[in-house]
Amino acid sequence: MKENWEEMELLGKSREELKVWVTGLGEPGYRADQIYRALYQEWNFEITRMTVLPAGLREKLAREATITLPEVRQRYFSKDGSVRYLFGLGEEKRTNTENTEDSEKNKTKKNLGKRPAAVEAVWMPSENRQTICISTQAGCAVDCQFCMTAQLGLIRNLTAGEIVGQILAALQENEGKTHTEGSESTEFTEKEKSKHKKQTNVVLMGQGEPLLNYENVMAAMRIVLDPKGVGLAPKHVTLSTSGIVPGIEKLAKEQVRPKLAISLNASNDEQRDVLMPINKKYPLKVLLEACKKFPTGSREYITFEYVLLGGVNDTAEDARRVARLMSGLGRVKVNLIPWNPGALPYKEPTEESVAEFHRVLLDKGIPAFTRYSRGRDVMAACGQLALGEMKSPQSSVISIQ
Repeated sequence: MKENWEEMELLGKSREELKVWVTGLGEPGYRADQIYRALYQEWNFEITRMTVLPAGLREKLAREATITLPEVRQRYFSKDGSVRYLFGLGEEKRTNTENTEDSEKNKTKKNLGKRPAAVEAVWMPSENRQTICISTQAGCAVDCQFCMTAQLGLIRNLTAGEIVGQILAALQENEGKTHTEGSESTEFTEKEKSKHKKQTNVVLMGQGEPLLNYENVMAAMRIVLDPKGVGLAPKHVTLSTSGIVPGIEKLAKEQVRPKLAISLNASNDEQRDVLMPINKKYPLKVLLEACKKFPTGSREYITFEYVLLGGVNDTAEDARRVARLMSGLGRVKVNLIPWNPGALPYKEPTEESVAEFHRVLLDKGIPAFTRYSRGRDVMAACGQLALGEMKSPQSSVISIQ
């Protein structure tokens, strides 16, 4: 038997890729559709349990393929019901090979060519919906000065399977559960699940810059947005970028794509050059021109996210400048996000400055919303994802060995 052979990783593969591979094994093409459905609609991640496939094919797949969900290293439970997941990626795994005769199949198999990494995702439940915030890179190279993730640097890009896997892991674990602030977690019976089925939103706002991992991110999004795949509607998936203009222009040409959000965080180039050095490459004029040309549906907005840093970018004059930037861009809205504390030299804005900034935007005719992040007590909030280990007695931690 060859040493160091690499199995086919099924998670993250499109129907077309699965069809090419399955037919290469001498199997009919429709088997790819069955595997695709099992993975993305049935959340079945064990080949031996894909009983729609004949036993012989399952045994063949167990030899030739693998399905690797991100490994949950730790879960951090917030008082508001949010859960921060610390995922391990690209590490050695032991493959389930029950019902096979070859004892060598029980050996440890390695993910070759993928550097081990850790990333975070956050599951945020509400009464009638759930939102999953996922990462697209391990670490980040963009170096936003107010973001804890930037302190990690870029470790590597995530594969399409690692991106989709974060969503599927959170969905599978939290299926049929509800947990909102001030309430106990509740599990429903199978009959009750259909009544309590929630709208699922996904935001690409975790670690990394999605448009600097464009091909893998879009491969994942095509599966997520495919009605025969994960099946989320494009209006329920949002991609947030620091302003990578070539990526925005490329995204604009996609037939099916998530909504676009721009991480703005400054009211002029001078501010943004300091807070977000990527602005030196793609200054506001260039970025906003790309946004102006970006196609939006009749009910679709481009969202501009603005992290309010106390004493830095949170004045009424900043708000007036932001309003001027929004002029002529079409359907836009601004989400104001008070900075979440971390080990960085910034401070939270006052409630008065947040309210005044919000008021100025509304007075100028700009739709604006103030968003207070979920999961602050477990370092799960916007800008806090930096693989932090929580030791606070306020947070509940489960370690997975």
